[in-house]
Formats: sequence, C-alpha cells, structure tokens
Amino acid sequence: MADRSGPSQTSTASKAWAVFPSLANYRFAFLSRDLFAGLTLAAIVIPEQMATARLGGFAPQIGFFAFVAGSLTFAAFGSNRFLSSGADSTITPIFAGGLAALAATASPDYATLAAALALMVGLMLAAAGIFRLGWIADLLSVPVTIGFLAGISAHILISQLPGILGLPGPEGPVLQRLATLTEHLGEANGFTVVIGLGVLAIIALSERIDARIPGALIGLLLASAAVVLLHLENRGVSVLGSISVEMPALAIPVVSVGHLTSLLSLGLIISVVVMVQTAATTRSFPTDANEPPDVNRDFFGVGIGSIVAGLVGAFPVNASPPRTAVVSETGGRSQIAGLAAVAIVVLLLAYGTSLLHRIPNAALGGVLLFVALRIIRLRQIVAVFRQSLGEFLLILMTAAGIIVLPIEQGVGLGIGLSLLHGIWTTTRARVQRFERVPGTSIWWPVSSKLPGEQVPGVIVVGLQAPLSFLNAYDFRRDILAALTSSPQKVRLLVLEATGIVEIDFTAAQVLTEVINQCHEEGIDFAVARLESSRAQDAIVRFGIAALLGPARQYQSVEEAVRACAGKG
Repeated sequence: MADRSGPSQTSTASKAWAVFPSLANYRFAFLSRDLFAGLTLAAIVIPEQMATARLGGFAPQIGFFAFVAGSLTFAAFGSNRFLSSGADSTITPIFAGGLAALAATASPDYATLAAALALMVGLMLAAAGIFRLGWIADLLSVPVTIGFLAGISAHILISQLPGILGLPGPEGPVLQRLATLTEHLGEANGFTVVIGLGVLAIIALSERIDARIPGALIGLLLASAAVVLLHLENRGVSVLGSISVEMPALAIPVVSVGHLTSLLSLGLIISVVVMVQTAATTRSFPTDANEPPDVNRDFFGVGIGSIVAGLVGAFPVNASPPRTAVVSETGGRSQIAGLAAVAIVVLLLAYGTSLLHRIPNAALGGVLLFVALRIIRLRQIVAVFRQSLGEFLLILMTAAGIIVLPIEQGVGLGIGLSLLHGIWTTTRARVQRFERVPGTSIWWPVSSKLPGEQVPGVIVVGLQAPLSFLNAYDFRRDILAALTSSPQKVRLLVLEATGIVEIDFTAAQVLTEVINQCHEEGIDFAVARLESSRAQDAIVRFGIAALLGPARQYQSVEEAVRACAGKG
C-alpha cells in the first residue's frame, strides 16, 4: 500500500477557511507522485465519465464537464487530499429516473432541469457543510445502504443490456424492460455482445491483477481498434459518433415553479445519498491518521462542485470511492493529482474529441456493467444473512423498493426504512436489573453466566439507551414492575445511568413522575453514573436535579447503596 504520509497540516483554526488546504506546506518532491497519480486517474476517468453521462442520458462531454467542475472546486474548498469528485454512477440513475418523469431524456428541458437540480443539490450540501450537519450521513444504516446499492446496481445492469445486446431500449418499469429484452434475446447482435462482455472481462482482469491498471481505457482502445479494423459499423455495431464540444459558459438554469417543487424532493434524496457516500469516502481515506476527517468541509467542497456543474450545464456530482482509492494507492499526496487529471481531460476536450467517435456504445456499456457488479456488496450481504436475519430483510426490502418502484421513491423508501430501523432499535431498549459481583463493589446487569448478589431492600436498574419519548413509557412500566415484583419492601431504587446519554422533555416528565411515585411510597430514589454532559444538563433544565437533591446523585452504584441504604 502506498505511503499516505503527506504535508504537515496547519492549525485547525487556519484550515477552517483555507483555500486549497491540501497544498499547505506542499513540497516539490511530492510533484512526481501527484502527476503519476493524476495520469492514472485520468486513464480511469475518461471512459468512466463518458459512460456515466451516457447512463444519465447526456452527451459524453457533459460527464467531462461534471468531472472538471467537481474536481476543481473540491481541490479548492474540500479537506481530503485524496478525494475525487465528479460524475458518479450511484446517483445518476436516481436523478435520471426523476428527471425523465418531467422531461424527455436528452431534450433541452431535460438538460436544464439537470442543471437546476445540480444547483439545488449543491446549495443543500454547502449548507450542510456550513452548519455542520455531518450526522445526516449516518441516517442510512449499513443494511439499508447495501440494499440501496444492490437496487441501483440492478437499474444500471438493466439499463445497459440494450446497448450490450445491440437491441432497441424498451420503455416502461425496470422489470417490464427486463422481460421485453428477454423475449428478444435471439435478435442480439453477436459483435456487440462480444465487445460489451470483452470490455467487462478486460476491466475485471485488470482489477484483479492490479487496481492501478486502467482496464477501462485499455478495453475502450481495443474495442475502437476492432471497430476500425473489422469495419464493425457495417455489421450493426453502433458507435458514439462525432462529438462537437463547445466550452460551456456560466449560466443560471431557469425552470418553472412547478418543476422547482418537483426537483426539491429529488434534490433532498440526492443530497442525502451524496452525503452518505462523501462521508464514507472521507473516512475510508483520511488525510491525516492522527486527525478526524473533516466531513463537513468535504460536504462543502462537493456541494460547490455541484453548484459549478449546474452553472456550466452539467448535473450533480458526488465523491467517488474507487477513484479516490486510485489516487491514494498510486502515491498521490494532494489534490494536485486531481488537477492533473482535469488538465488531461480539458486537453482531450479541446483537441482530442475526434479520437472518441469510434468508441462502441457497447464498450461504454461494458464499463457500466463492471461498475454495477462492483457496487454489489455480496460478502456483506452473506454476512448480514448469517448474523442478522431481520436486517437481511431490510436489504431485500430496500433493493426491491428501488427496483420495483420509481427509483426516487425507492430511495425514499430506503431512507424511511433506515430511520424506522433506528427508531425500532431504540424502542427495544428495556430496563435491566443489576446485581453486585460477589467480593467486589462492581454492579453488573443480571446474567445467568455471572453469579451476583442482591442487597435486601435495594433495587438497581439501568437503561442502555437515550431516555426519550420512544422508550419513556416502557421505562416507567419496567421500573414499576420491578418494584411490585420485589419479595421484600423496597427502600431504595438506584438508576444506573451510564447508557442514558440524552433525556428529552417527554422522558423528563415520565422520570419526574417515577421519582415522585417512589417518594410517595417511601422509596428513596438515587441516580448513579450519569456521565453524559447532555443528560446532566437535561436533569438540571427539567428540574430533576432539584427534585433529587445533590445527596442523591453518585459516581458509582456502590456509593449510592452505601450512602442511602447503609449497607456495607
């Protein structure tokens, strides 16, 4: 693995507003490594960005515009020195499906809506960075994320089958399109199939040998050579054709109020997905192993990239884990690597588009087939199936929703399932009884594997979750059940509060009622090990601390028992 040590970082305060932060204290000795990483990145970017643009229904050069906008602005405003931002196949099927419901694919209105969506997503991401909303990236659980990627993979695979088979693209929902293609398999063009699957095989083999080998570029070059040498255009193999590139001018896309309303929900979904992927990329390839990644700063960098992409007529951009890995593993030390790749792409746009018009569409389909197969996390799916059947069902429901429903609705369903899963997990938290470990002063949850002892007249309970409206009433029910089921008269109830990191208004009212009821029945109530500063502030704010008094708040359960129950 390449050495990730790089330039020393400036202070936190100065980095917060620094431009081109990865160039702070840059050394000339790093330049050769950055240029090599940039050359390798460009070899991967050129076929990938064209293929991703094609996936979204755009001309190939629009993918290049998105890459240039995303990479330039992230280098200027982002924090991570490896991260590569640009057109991304994870979000492209989502916004392409949403935009197709508003305008015909490849029409001027479609392009205008895509640019407006990029502006909207960019503003949301920039705001998330400024207001430090990095926690939003944690809203999608791992099983839901796995299901989401599997569903997106299915969309990419099915959308590229017509190009791989040399068949017209059918209309309708995903499963209907798949059924139509299956009926016409006998009409597939053999040369097209060989090109698509051949490019897929070349990329897969290159990846297996060394991820730094530009298998996609090699595959496209060989496929283009085959088209020219074997005259495959005369045998039914379609190619990109001539590409006329006009350098974009900055312009604000103008759309109707009705379309803005429709774009808002789609923009929110895209923004959440981009935040999740950006945070995952930043955390997987940290700039400095000794400092936590600045996820919020990277949200801002990717967001500004989407804004610029919208202004030049492109579509939303996203952080790319595979491209970021390439920069890291090829020895890149800063965003100079990304800027070098940008320079190569700009030269291609200016002087080399004639080299692209013989590229077979099936070859780009092969690139996307590899992308689709790579984002399916098969090992994680198997692991979840073996270890947690309930969460495996979450994977299936999320993937099915994205495949069967309109894709933006499917993604919304996945986000909803993730939130419900988190809520359900919190509501499952129940009060636990504690016992003293014999011969010690340690109190531990009751376990059949660990013998414990009770103190007569004392009940110790704990809750290993935030105390909120989601579990407050179960909390009260469990405590009252513990009091009524005690064979002896209870003189002291101790709440072991290590796990209670937060207390909301509803829970505070319930806790107050429980304390008052204990006092009415002559039962002393004490709190031990309330370590969370937020929970400590809450009991003061809601009047619980005053109700208990300082003599009933302790640093350990044993201290509370000795002080309140008088037991040694």
